[in-house]
Amino acid sequence: MRMGRRLFVSLAPAAGLAAIAPALAEPLPAGRRVAIGGYDPVAYFDGQPRKGSDAFWFAFDDAVYLFATAEHRATFAADPERYAPQYSGFCAAGVSKGYKTEPDPEAWAILNGRLYLFQLKERVPGFKQDTAFIDKANSNWPGLKDAPIR
Repeated sequence: MRMGRRLFVSLAPAAGLAAIAPALAEPLPAGRRVAIGGYDPVAYFDGQPRKGSDAFWFAFDDAVYLFATAEHRATFAADPERYAPQYSGFCAAGVSKGYKTEPDPEAWAILNGRLYLFQLKERVPGFKQDTAFIDKANSNWPGLKDAPIR
């Protein structure tokens, strides 16, 4: 079925196509870190972490995020501060201890409406109960943003 221009234009705002057009037209930026091992950050808020697709990406805070659907990309693009993982997707526990390391995308928690990722799944329940790590990580992050990954 061929879609007429008028139908496409009328569907574009409703489907969020205007927000995803750059990602559909351009390949992933070379040399940029793909955060969260390519997992879709919006999917965590649905309680179902899953891999994103190279077809739906968005660059934010020195990283590229991949999304499972065009709708998730549009949701993220409309409010990246809400959906982006804390500390550019690095392990929150590591940041609280003064270093940057990549997390396990399956080790995560949403605390106070924010997404935190961790390196070790078995420690997530403890972080959910004792959130003191957040203050330490928040204070360490400005000095770690440009530090090398461990």
